[in-house]
Amino acid sequence: MPADAALQAAWGRIPSPSAAETEFERFTRKRMERILAIVAAIGSAILGVQALLAAIGGLKDGASGVQVTLLLVVYISLAAMLVSCVLGRGVRVCAGAFAIIYLIALAAWPIVTAAGSDSQGQPWIFFLVNVGVVAAMLAFPLKVQMLWALGLPLVYGYVRLVEGGFRGSYWTTTAFDVSFTIILGFVIVSLGWMFRAVAVGVDSARGSAVASYTSVAAGVAAEEERVAMAALMHDSVLAALIAAERADSDRARDLAVAMAREALTRLANTEAVVAQEGSDDPIGTALIVAELRRALSERGADAIVEERGTAGLIPGRAARAIVLAARQAIGNAIEHAAGRGLHVVVDGRGDDGLAVTILDTGAGFDLDAIGEDRLGIRASMIARMAAVAGSVSIDSTGAGTHIVLEWESA
Repeated sequence: MPADAALQAAWGRIPSPSAAETEFERFTRKRMERILAIVAAIGSAILGVQALLAAIGGLKDGASGVQVTLLLVVYISLAAMLVSCVLGRGVRVCAGAFAIIYLIALAAWPIVTAAGSDSQGQPWIFFLVNVGVVAAMLAFPLKVQMLWALGLPLVYGYVRLVEGGFRGSYWTTTAFDVSFTIILGFVIVSLGWMFRAVAVGVDSARGSAVASYTSVAAGVAAEEERVAMAALMHDSVLAALIAAERADSDRARDLAVAMAREALTRLANTEAVVAQEGSDDPIGTALIVAELRRALSERGADAIVEERGTAGLIPGRAARAIVLAARQAIGNAIEHAAGRGLHVVVDGRGDDGLAVTILDTGAGFDLDAIGEDRLGIRASMIARMAAVAGSVSIDSTGAGTHIVLEWESA
């Protein structure tokens, strides 16, 4: 695979900051949901096996086709819920389906057993009452969970009384079963609510801590930048001005020009971590394209970097100036034009030069109306490109902004 294609594929796999931040903020809640699903699957499987053994015992005494069908429908939906909990996919759908199917099956139980089956002892469907509550806890909002925790035992109690003909011997045992099941159901719902609330609190605290750290770090960086700018203005710029004022020969003037160029370059690169020119080793066009794609990815911009012309090598200082100026232009397009119609074109001219075009379809701006204290365009773009003998062309109208950064070898 060519180097350019490999870089493009690698950058394409990096998620945007907004998506990564969203996933990070919900990390603990997702882990807690996974834990609840697994624990629910284990408990439901145990109760399901217990109920199945009771159901098989009842089938030995004879059962109608309707009873067998009811058993199959309930256990197929239960199996689907257990599989989804283990796999971690479709948990809410499968759990909600089982909760509703079980409620219907429980309400239909007197009709299914009306053929005259033995009603002594607890039927197999009773063992799944709390499994239905667990399914509601996984699938439904809190209010519906509480309704299920209260309603299912009451429905079971009514079904048992109907099955026993409301005889006095059924009232005591049924009341005990219903009260016990209601208590256990509300315990299950309360535990689910508590664990989820703790997970949400942890995610919220983590998000607040990260936001606070980011704010403090930004303040520290801004203060360091102001200090660096003050030192730079005092040392490099002042020295260049003094040298220019005292230049009285061609050699002194050439030296003053060199000092001014160096000061201008450092002034333009003040936003970098280290305010220095760095190595001037040649840099390929592919690396410049990769850096611009990185800038778009960091900003979460839905835009592309189009490559045209012939790839080549340009000096390191010129490449860094182009990249930093282009990042400033991209940032302006995202901040002031909301990134509408943002498009970046890199036109390679071999080893002879390079042109980077940044387009957007925002409202545009008036360059002459920008205050003198705003250095985003003057210092970060125009001065930076001038420091490496490059040029900047800005055409901004109500239909959008067209910025061209050009550098040509001497």
